[in-house]
Amino acid sequence: MTRREKTLTDADHTRIARAISEAERSTSGEIYCVLARTSDPYLYPACLIVALAILILGPFLALALRHWWIAIDPVVFAVAQLAAFGAAAALVIAFERLRVALVPKPLKYRRAHANAQNQFLAHNIHVTEGRTGVLIFVSLAERYVEIVADHEIDARVDQGVWNEGVALMLGHAGRGTLTEGFVETIAYAGKVLSREFPAKRRNSNEIEDRLTEI
Repeated sequence: MTRREKTLTDADHTRIARAISEAERSTSGEIYCVLARTSDPYLYPACLIVALAILILGPFLALALRHWWIAIDPVVFAVAQLAAFGAAAALVIAFERLRVALVPKPLKYRRAHANAQNQFLAHNIHVTEGRTGVLIFVSLAERYVEIVADHEIDARVDQGVWNEGVALMLGHAGRGTLTEGFVETIAYAGKVLSREFPAKRRNSNEIEDRLTEI
Protein backbone atom coordinates (compact mmCIF):
# COMPACT_ATOMS: atom_id res chain seq x y z
CA MET A 1 0.00 0.00 0.00
CA THR A 2 1.33 3.41 -0.97
CA ARG A 3 1.77 5.93 1.82
CA ARG A 4 -0.91 8.63 1.65
CA GLU A 5 -0.43 12.26 2.53
CA LYS A 6 -2.00 13.08 5.88
CA THR A 7 -5.25 15.01 6.00
CA LEU A 8 -4.28 16.50 9.37
CA THR A 9 -0.92 17.93 10.39
CA ASP A 10 1.49 16.39 12.88
CA ALA A 11 0.48 19.13 15.33
CA ASP A 12 -3.17 18.11 14.91
CA HIS A 13 -2.26 14.47 15.61
CA THR A 14 -0.36 15.48 18.73
CA ARG A 15 -3.28 17.55 19.97
CA ILE A 16 -5.72 14.69 19.43
CA ALA A 17 -3.41 12.22 21.20
CA ARG A 18 -3.22 14.58 24.18
CA ALA A 19 -7.01 14.88 24.23
CA ILE A 20 -7.30 11.09 24.38
CA SER A 21 -4.77 10.89 27.22
CA GLU A 22 -6.62 13.59 29.15
CA ALA A 23 -10.03 11.94 28.62
CA GLU A 24 -8.74 8.54 29.78
CA ARG A 25 -7.46 9.89 33.09
CA SER A 26 -10.94 9.69 34.59
CA THR A 27 -11.96 6.34 33.11
CA SER A 28 -10.80 2.76 32.74
CA GLY A 29 -12.12 2.85 29.18
CA GLU A 30 -9.93 3.20 26.09
CA ILE A 31 -10.51 5.65 23.22
CA TYR A 32 -9.10 5.34 19.72
CA CYS A 33 -9.68 7.47 16.61
CA VAL A 34 -9.60 6.64 12.91
CA LEU A 35 -9.94 9.10 10.02
CA ALA A 36 -10.57 7.59 6.58
CA ARG A 37 -10.54 9.55 3.35
CA THR A 38 -12.95 7.01 1.87
CA SER A 39 -14.26 3.62 2.94
CA ASP A 40 -14.35 2.04 -0.52
CA PRO A 41 -13.01 2.75 -4.04
CA TYR A 42 -16.59 2.43 -5.39
CA LEU A 43 -15.26 1.49 -8.85
CA TYR A 44 -17.64 -1.40 -9.47
CA PRO A 45 -20.89 0.21 -8.26
CA ALA A 46 -20.11 3.51 -10.04
CA CYS A 47 -19.29 1.76 -13.33
CA LEU A 48 -22.41 -0.40 -12.97
CA ILE A 49 -24.59 2.70 -12.48
CA VAL A 50 -23.02 4.35 -15.54
CA ALA A 51 -23.56 1.23 -17.65
CA LEU A 52 -27.21 0.93 -16.58
CA ALA A 53 -27.79 4.61 -17.33
CA ILE A 54 -26.37 4.23 -20.86
CA LEU A 55 -28.42 1.07 -21.49
CA ILE A 56 -31.62 2.74 -20.25
CA LEU A 57 -31.09 6.00 -22.14
CA GLY A 58 -30.03 4.22 -25.34
CA PRO A 59 -33.55 3.14 -26.46
CA PHE A 60 -34.96 6.62 -25.74
CA LEU A 61 -32.19 8.15 -27.86
CA ALA A 62 -32.95 5.67 -30.65
CA LEU A 63 -36.65 6.62 -30.56
CA ALA A 64 -35.76 10.31 -30.65
CA LEU A 65 -33.52 9.81 -33.68
CA ARG A 66 -36.25 7.85 -35.42
CA HIS A 67 -38.71 10.65 -34.66
CA TRP A 68 -36.35 13.07 -36.39
CA TRP A 69 -36.03 10.73 -39.37
CA ILE A 70 -32.39 9.96 -38.62
CA ALA A 71 -31.44 6.39 -39.46
CA ILE A 72 -28.52 4.77 -37.63
CA ASP A 73 -27.20 1.31 -38.34
CA PRO A 74 -27.73 -0.97 -35.28
CA VAL A 75 -24.07 -1.98 -35.29
CA VAL A 76 -23.00 1.67 -35.32
CA PHE A 77 -25.44 2.41 -32.49
CA ALA A 78 -24.06 -0.49 -30.42
CA VAL A 79 -20.48 0.69 -31.01
CA ALA A 80 -21.51 4.21 -30.00
CA GLN A 81 -22.95 2.87 -26.75
CA LEU A 82 -19.72 0.98 -26.02
CA ALA A 83 -17.69 4.10 -26.75
CA ALA A 84 -19.93 6.13 -24.46
CA PHE A 85 -19.49 3.60 -21.68
CA GLY A 86 -15.73 3.56 -22.20
CA ALA A 87 -15.52 7.34 -21.96
CA ALA A 88 -17.78 7.44 -18.90
CA ALA A 89 -15.83 4.62 -17.21
CA ALA A 90 -12.57 6.49 -17.82
CA LEU A 91 -14.00 9.56 -16.08
CA VAL A 92 -15.27 7.46 -13.20
CA ILE A 93 -11.87 5.81 -12.76
CA ALA A 94 -10.01 9.13 -12.97
CA PHE A 95 -12.14 11.14 -10.54
CA GLU A 96 -12.79 9.74 -7.07
CA ARG A 97 -15.33 12.43 -6.18
CA LEU A 98 -17.38 11.52 -9.25
CA ARG A 99 -17.42 7.88 -8.19
CA VAL A 100 -18.59 8.76 -4.70
CA ALA A 101 -21.25 11.16 -6.04
CA LEU A 102 -22.71 8.47 -8.31
CA VAL A 103 -23.14 5.88 -5.55
CA PRO A 104 -26.42 5.95 -3.56
CA LYS A 105 -26.13 7.17 0.03
CA PRO A 106 -27.40 3.90 1.63
CA LEU A 107 -24.61 1.94 -0.07
CA LYS A 108 -21.99 4.49 0.99
CA TYR A 109 -23.21 4.32 4.59
CA ARG A 110 -23.12 0.50 4.55
CA ARG A 111 -19.54 0.51 3.29
CA ALA A 112 -18.49 3.13 5.84
CA HIS A 113 -20.19 1.20 8.67
CA ALA A 114 -18.41 -1.99 7.59
CA ASN A 115 -15.10 -0.10 7.56
CA ALA A 116 -15.76 1.21 11.07
CA GLN A 117 -16.34 -2.33 12.32
CA ASN A 118 -13.20 -3.56 10.57
CA GLN A 119 -11.11 -0.76 12.09
CA PHE A 120 -12.48 -1.57 15.55
CA LEU A 121 -11.16 -5.11 15.18
CA ALA A 122 -7.96 -4.22 13.30
CA HIS A 123 -6.73 -1.98 16.11
CA ASN A 124 -7.60 -4.54 18.83
CA ILE A 125 -10.07 -2.22 20.52
CA HIS A 126 -12.17 -5.31 21.28
CA VAL A 127 -9.50 -7.02 23.39
CA THR A 128 -9.18 -4.61 26.31
CA GLU A 129 -9.29 -6.22 29.74
CA GLY A 130 -12.72 -4.87 30.63
CA ARG A 131 -14.11 -4.80 27.07
CA THR A 132 -14.40 -1.02 27.43
CA GLY A 133 -12.87 0.22 24.19
CA VAL A 134 -14.42 2.98 22.05
CA LEU A 135 -13.64 3.90 18.46
CA ILE A 136 -14.41 7.34 17.03
CA PHE A 137 -14.55 6.76 13.28
CA VAL A 138 -14.85 9.39 10.54
CA SER A 139 -15.00 8.67 6.79
CA LEU A 140 -14.73 11.91 4.83
CA ALA A 141 -15.93 10.87 1.36
CA GLU A 142 -19.18 9.47 2.76
CA ARG A 143 -19.57 12.25 5.36
CA TYR A 144 -20.02 9.46 7.87
CA VAL A 145 -19.28 9.36 11.59
CA GLU A 146 -19.74 6.43 13.94
CA ILE A 147 -18.81 5.75 17.54
CA VAL A 148 -18.27 2.03 18.02
CA ALA A 149 -18.34 0.82 21.62
CA ASP A 150 -17.38 -2.61 22.94
CA HIS A 151 -19.75 -5.09 24.53
CA GLU A 152 -19.56 -3.95 28.15
CA ILE A 153 -20.18 -0.33 27.21
CA ASP A 154 -23.15 -1.19 25.02
CA ALA A 155 -24.69 -2.99 27.98
CA ARG A 156 -24.70 0.24 30.04
CA VAL A 157 -24.73 3.18 27.60
CA ASP A 158 -27.71 3.79 25.35
CA GLN A 159 -27.00 4.34 21.66
CA GLY A 160 -28.74 7.71 21.86
CA VAL A 161 -25.91 8.95 24.07
CA TRP A 162 -23.36 8.12 21.37
CA ASN A 163 -25.57 9.69 18.73
CA GLU A 164 -25.02 13.04 20.47
CA GLY A 165 -21.28 12.54 20.09
CA VAL A 166 -21.76 11.66 16.43
CA ALA A 167 -23.78 14.84 15.88
CA LEU A 168 -21.02 16.86 17.57
CA MET A 169 -18.37 15.39 15.25
CA LEU A 170 -20.56 15.78 12.16
CA GLY A 171 -21.08 19.46 12.93
CA HIS A 172 -17.34 20.09 13.06
CA ALA A 173 -16.68 17.99 9.96
CA GLY A 174 -19.24 20.04 8.05
CA ARG A 175 -17.42 23.23 9.06
CA GLY A 176 -14.03 21.79 8.20
CA THR A 177 -12.81 21.86 11.81
CA LEU A 178 -11.85 18.19 12.08
CA THR A 179 -9.27 18.57 14.81
CA GLU A 180 -11.65 20.54 17.05
CA GLY A 181 -14.29 17.93 16.32
CA PHE A 182 -12.08 15.06 17.41
CA VAL A 183 -10.94 16.90 20.54
CA GLU A 184 -14.50 17.74 21.62
CA THR A 185 -15.88 14.31 20.75
CA ILE A 186 -13.05 12.63 22.64
CA ALA A 187 -13.81 14.78 25.69
CA TYR A 188 -17.50 13.89 25.36
CA ALA A 189 -16.71 10.16 25.13
CA GLY A 190 -14.41 10.46 28.15
CA LYS A 191 -17.20 11.99 30.24
CA VAL A 192 -19.63 9.24 29.20
CA LEU A 193 -17.12 6.52 30.04
CA SER A 194 -16.12 8.08 33.37
CA ARG A 195 -19.71 7.84 34.62
CA GLU A 196 -20.00 4.11 33.98
CA PHE A 197 -16.35 3.06 34.04
CA PRO A 198 -14.39 5.32 36.42
CA ALA A 199 -10.63 5.13 36.56
CA LYS A 200 -9.12 2.31 38.59
CA ARG A 201 -6.34 2.73 41.15
CA ARG A 202 -3.95 1.23 38.60
CA ASN A 203 -5.23 2.71 35.35
CA SER A 204 -3.11 1.06 32.65
CA ASN A 205 -3.14 2.36 29.09
CA GLU A 206 -3.92 -0.71 26.96
CA ILE A 207 -4.21 1.04 23.55
CA GLU A 208 -1.91 3.73 22.21
CA ASP A 209 -3.41 7.24 22.39
CA ARG A 210 -3.52 8.29 18.76
CA LEU A 211 -5.45 9.05 15.60
CA THR A 212 -4.83 6.76 12.63
CA GLU A 213 -5.40 8.02 9.09
CA ILE A 214 -6.23 5.53 6.36
